[in-house]
Amino acid sequence: MIRRASLVLVGALMGATAMSVIYSAGVPAEAAGASTYKELSVFGDVFERVRAQYVTPPAEDKLIENAINGMLSSLDPHSSYMNAKDAADMQTQTKGEFGGLGIEVTMEDELVKVITPIDDTPAAKAGVLAGDYISEIDGQSVRGLKLEDAVEKMRGPVNTPIKLTLIRKGADKPIQLTIVRDVVAVQAVKSRVEDDVGYLRVISFTEKTYPDLEKAIEKIKKTVPADKLKGYVLDLRLNPGGLLDQAIQVSDALLQRGEVVSTRGRNADETRRFNAGPGDLTDGKPVIVLINGGSASASEIVAGALQDLRRATVLGTRSFGKGSVQTIIPLGENGALRLTTALYYTPSGRSIQGTGITPDIKVEEPLPDDLKGKMVTEGESSLRGHIKGKSETDEGSGSVAYVPPDPKDDVQLNYALDLLRGKKTDPSFPPNPDKAVSAK
Repeated sequence: MIRRASLVLVGALMGATAMSVIYSAGVPAEAAGASTYKELSVFGDVFERVRAQYVTPPAEDKLIENAINGMLSSLDPHSSYMNAKDAADMQTQTKGEFGGLGIEVTMEDELVKVITPIDDTPAAKAGVLAGDYISEIDGQSVRGLKLEDAVEKMRGPVNTPIKLTLIRKGADKPIQLTIVRDVVAVQAVKSRVEDDVGYLRVISFTEKTYPDLEKAIEKIKKTVPADKLKGYVLDLRLNPGGLLDQAIQVSDALLQRGEVVSTRGRNADETRRFNAGPGDLTDGKPVIVLINGGSASASEIVAGALQDLRRATVLGTRSFGKGSVQTIIPLGENGALRLTTALYYTPSGRSIQGTGITPDIKVEEPLPDDLKGKMVTEGESSLRGHIKGKSETDEGSGSVAYVPPDPKDDVQLNYALDLLRGKKTDPSFPPNPDKAVSAK
């Protein structure tokens, strides 16, 4: 297995769970031109006018923080500034445990948009759905708030209630929910045995992910004899991403060799390549990876690596399509900068930015009647201000992000189980590692 290999963030979207690890910023900046400094002097003049003459005395630190965030939000949806408290919260959440509701969110059209509720959290239990828009928090409109401020309002002491007003496509009127906050201890990997198949669901990529995966596989091996075990289903649906090093380790856990991913920054000498080493935790058993529109970033790295190296067959619908890497740059007592610094590429040299991972076997998950017309296609390509991928087309990325709560109703899962048991056949399964596709 390879060593812990990265200090950067590839989480899908900053929200109620922030997934990151500190990365040192030692890259010297080029001196700005004279015109740039002239524009900065204009900013200083405006700041002084506002500070001195606005109708009510403004909080100067907030003025500056909002100005910084305005600059960063103009770059792409994933770059942002974190003050000292937000940066500390981010580090806590990276460990896989935090307080709050348990939802992944972004900001869109001045509303907080739910990317996905995390399993077994207060938000999921209360009925919050992917694609919902939060318009009010405790009766206060979220319009005009930064994403960080809205998230802060949703956090709070355990066992305290919060009222959310949701706008849901297809609903006749806004939905009012009261949710009680709780400690959200996110189990990074959930597992079970489906008779003769091991089921592994990676929920997010935190510091717990690889250790949890290792334990889960060992537990499955002890439950099902090797001669009876047909293979594994690796479920990455609704997985919003997280730590790059964990995505690499999870990929490496199923690989014997080959490049897992490369990251390419602004300059050619910033390219970094990460390779797998010997040691397949599954002992070479067949693997099917499940993805959908809720599979983003780190989960797309895993799906892309296993697909390109022909280690696993990918089944489901097109993934979210976030192919960018964020670096966390500490700013001392002033917090940290979350800045997009690179794009990542699969072993074949594919950038999935704005396109996503296309499954080897496309299987749509039918929506129940009460959700038809209420869930929309999610994808990086639909985010305002996103970095346009080199292979991006009008087709865009993403697909509906829905997984039935009852495995018996899960069409994608049951299709995978039938493939592993030989009840269904497909030219893509099992894949041939000798036909792995690598970058030229």
